[in-house]
Amino acid sequence: MRITWFGHSAFRLDFADKAVLIDPFFTGNPAFDGDRAKASEGATHIIITHGHGDHVGDALDIADATGAKVVTNYDLCMWLASKGLQNFDPMNTGGTTEQGGFTVTLVRADHSAGMFDAGVSVPLGNPNGAIVKAEGEPTVYHMGDTDIFGDMALIAEIHAPDIVIMPIGDRFTMGPHTAALAARRFFGRAKAVIPCHYASFPPLAPNADAFVAAMEDSGIQVVVPHKHTAVRVG
Repeated sequence: MRITWFGHSAFRLDFADKAVLIDPFFTGNPAFDGDRAKASEGATHIIITHGHGDHVGDALDIADATGAKVVTNYDLCMWLASKGLQNFDPMNTGGTTEQGGFTVTLVRADHSAGMFDAGVSVPLGNPNGAIVKAEGEPTVYHMGDTDIFGDMALIAEIHAPDIVIMPIGDRFTMGPHTAALAARRFFGRAKAVIPCHYASFPPLAPNADAFVAAMEDSGIQVVVPHKHTAVRVG
């Protein structure tokens, strides 16, 4: 599996014949300085963790251009369908869907979700993390936006993720020290953790240095990828 980070919380997973975008926030993303068409080329699926603009991102345009199927919570799926989305697979927290060679499970996240539509704030279901499992590939857990919570222990027990993508930027999510505590306490058996949701907007942590320092001697590999550079895992 190749994992590519595009800044903020936007990632791409390439494995077998699948190209899965997660939270494809390109347009307006201060941390993305690449080409959206190239980043999304060949996308087969788009997973959205929750209904905020910096996570929904360019999902509609990319789905229209590539035919990629959008996988997210029911409320957000229906809202996107009202905006023209045609290929989607709605689900909800705790559910698992088969995506033709891999599965997606939505799990809890402690955050919020909603978008302004015609000047009105529209709630768009619960925020989630997403578990991606494929035969012969590492299991990936993208936490979405979240604080630490005790039931991360159950997520670790049930899904045993190999790769944990976790927000560390503070203010809207866990900060670096709390994220490190979550990694140490709940995901000690993971092969690697990848920090995200930092170094994009000014209120967020400007880098991953504090997280890396807090993870020293944890026994867990911390991967801080360069933007647009694929990391091969598994």
